[in-house]
Amino acid sequence: MARSAYSYMAMWYRKLGREVHERLMRKVLIEWRRAPSIVRVERPFRLERARKLGYKAKQGVVVVRVRLIRGPFNRRRPDSGRRPKRMGVYGIAAWKSWRQVAEERAARKFPNLEVLNSYWVADDGMYRYFEVILVDCNAPTVRSDPLYSGICGREAPRRRVARRLRERQKKTIEYLKKTLLPKLKTGQ
Repeated sequence: MARSAYSYMAMWYRKLGREVHERLMRKVLIEWRRAPSIVRVERPFRLERARKLGYKAKQGVVVVRVRLIRGPFNRRRPDSGRRPKRMGVYGIAAWKSWRQVAEERAARKFPNLEVLNSYWVADDGMYRYFEVILVDCNAPTVRSDPLYSGICGREAPRRRVARRLRERQKKTIEYLKKTLLPKLKTGQ
């Protein structure tokens, strides 16, 4: 079976050597650093990834690039004396992933659009870049598309990103329904 163009794009993005990739990306990242932190882009940078996550080049579907500052989850050191283990400075993990923070910022910037999905694009020394796919539920082209009916349908809840509804959590819910519901019905 013949491979699609998207599979070749994905292979190029994955298998390209790190040094070659950095040289190609250097010019692009310099431009992105000078741009604002949340920018609407004309077309996705990683087309194969965007298509996999539900992007279509049609009216009402928007792609936004979000820039996040990299760095540790800093916590102020306490002034009073205690041993370093009890300082509460090291080993603290952030509650949200980078991707979720990027989605929330994009949703805040574009309040009339719903977040469909997002993906990582690039890193440099200071920033991490994500592209977020947003959908305008009021656009007639989106309303008539069955792919977006779960987001833009009548019974679809608004502001999904605020409640952290993602494909991973949906899969977990479906798995629990399959495993727990039969047990509850039989009374085990």
